[in-house]
Amino acid sequence: MPEGHSVHRIARQFRTNFVGTRPEVTSPQGRFAQGAAILSGHEMTDARAVGKQMFLEFAGERWLRVHLGIYGAWDFAGDVRVDPSIQIHATKFGRGRLGQTGMAGAIDRDAEDSVASIGAPRRARVAHVRMAERDRAEEENGAFPPDPVGQVRVRLLNETVCADLRGPTACEVLTPAEVDAVVHRLGPDPANADTPEERRRFVERARKKRTPIGLVLMDQSVVAGIGNVYRAEMLFRAGLDPHTPASSLDPSVLEALWDDWAHLLEIGITVGQMITIDGLEGADYRRALAERDERHWVYKLEGTPCKRCGTNILLEELGARKLYWCPSCQS
Repeated sequence: MPEGHSVHRIARQFRTNFVGTRPEVTSPQGRFAQGAAILSGHEMTDARAVGKQMFLEFAGERWLRVHLGIYGAWDFAGDVRVDPSIQIHATKFGRGRLGQTGMAGAIDRDAEDSVASIGAPRRARVAHVRMAERDRAEEENGAFPPDPVGQVRVRLLNETVCADLRGPTACEVLTPAEVDAVVHRLGPDPANADTPEERRRFVERARKKRTPIGLVLMDQSVVAGIGNVYRAEMLFRAGLDPHTPASSLDPSVLEALWDDWAHLLEIGITVGQMITIDGLEGADYRRALAERDERHWVYKLEGTPCKRCGTNILLEELGARKLYWCPSCQS
């Protein structure tokens, strides 16, 4: 399931390429035809993410809410402009650009973020992608807009960019009051407000939970955006046993978890990869972009020696999700 950083990157894509335009909204699949008709031709005025949910605002007080879930993804085609705050990596379409440095590199097959496709990893066919002024990749004889491929729930199309949504858990039109109700149920998101007040809100909500901290971090009503990867990596970085009741933790420990989440989330949004090992440079950094095991401490490393202490990483099920942790470093 795409985690919070992916959804923030999607929102930035929409702010850069769609806000201020009046996109045609359709449902090639047909399942969102009624909602598409409500939004089509209206100006998009805002795009924002809260945790794993994205909200696109249209004139006329209508919002499109999308939750990608496990299988959802957005595919972008056309003259796609890149938000200057995010980095774009090499993709199957050609060579990309890594931020302002111009350093080129490759990303692995499991990577969830690129300028062309954000969400569940997929090998999507995009007819024409222009990643930046000098970064462009095209399929031969590509046409714009490309024909819909697969079950496209909703397509947004303006004069230069096309965005196709496939496989979401939620895709619906909401009123402002309904958006407020959804957001109210979510915990704080440091990408939107990394403030003492929001940190305190997280700590207060977490300390009310007697359940293990390994479950609480993935409770979207406590803190928004953390998924299975960030959960495992944050607990390792904090040296916390995942089974420790959240209510038993000192507030300073929870504050440190919030600060680390803000730190890792910013990296994920900027880089497009969940890099959770700090201090990587040069060849080590490029290797981390290309190989998942080189950018994580414990995630999907069960049975291998811990990079810090040598104890084998454990895998267990917690809350119907796989949990990876080091019994020595996190004792």
